[in-house]
Amino acid sequence: MASCNNSKKEELKVSDDQPIENVVKSLVDQNVEVFTTAQDTDKRLSLDLETTFKKAKQPLETEVAVFVNPEKQFQEFLGIGGAITDAAAEVFSALSEDKQEELLKAYYSDEGINYNIIRTSIHSSDFGLGSHTYIEEGDKELKTFSIEKDKVKRIPMIKRAQALIQDDLVFYASPWSPPAFMKTNNNMLQGGKLLPEYNQAWANYYVKFIEAYEAEDIPVWGVTIQNEPMAVQRWESCIYTAEEERDF
Repeated sequence: MASCNNSKKEELKVSDDQPIENVVKSLVDQNVEVFTTAQDTDKRLSLDLETTFKKAKQPLETEVAVFVNPEKQFQEFLGIGGAITDAAAEVFSALSEDKQEELLKAYYSDEGINYNIIRTSIHSSDFGLGSHTYIEEGDKELKTFSIEKDKVKRIPMIKRAQALIQDDLVFYASPWSPPAFMKTNNNMLQGGKLLPEYNQAWANYYVKFIEAYEAEDIPVWGVTIQNEPMAVQRWESCIYTAEEERDF
């Protein structure tokens, strides 16, 4: 991972009457720091190298050259993160309080790698101790909907990460499979498809999930329709074509 010092006005030779967008920006003579994290070593965001960018020679046609136009921008970069699943929460809860704090700071604070994105699953996924949903099997009206299971270990871990991330949190969720009775194979595992007659009930399930998590003061930035929609897995999975996702 490399970290560059900020471009200063005098370094870019910008006069007060010259718009900065008209200046050709260059990294030449700017400092760069190289940090390394490597498994099976003691390197954890270790500063390994400090160097300076030098003017490069004209690349040959056979060489790869990357040209960056800082004035041409595309989508906004929201951040970097990872998933908090039932399995992650289970392992986290087994750690000592000191180790829990160490892990959280390593991932979600300025002292560590500063994750700000958290993804979780809508009910169970392959990263858990077993399959479950938030309703009783066959409850198409969702009258038995409850996230009580998530409140035991998953949500407490999410909240502790949230306390470090604060307002920069981007939290979203994905389902691995609808409940078995809503699917063509009557099974949460081994692929299968969502039965069309349950489109609305399944959409309502998303809404209830969002409302339940936001009632726990966890703002939901977004949801996706399906995790790995083209993969038949031994674990929770459900197949969608692009057109089926669009229509849903």
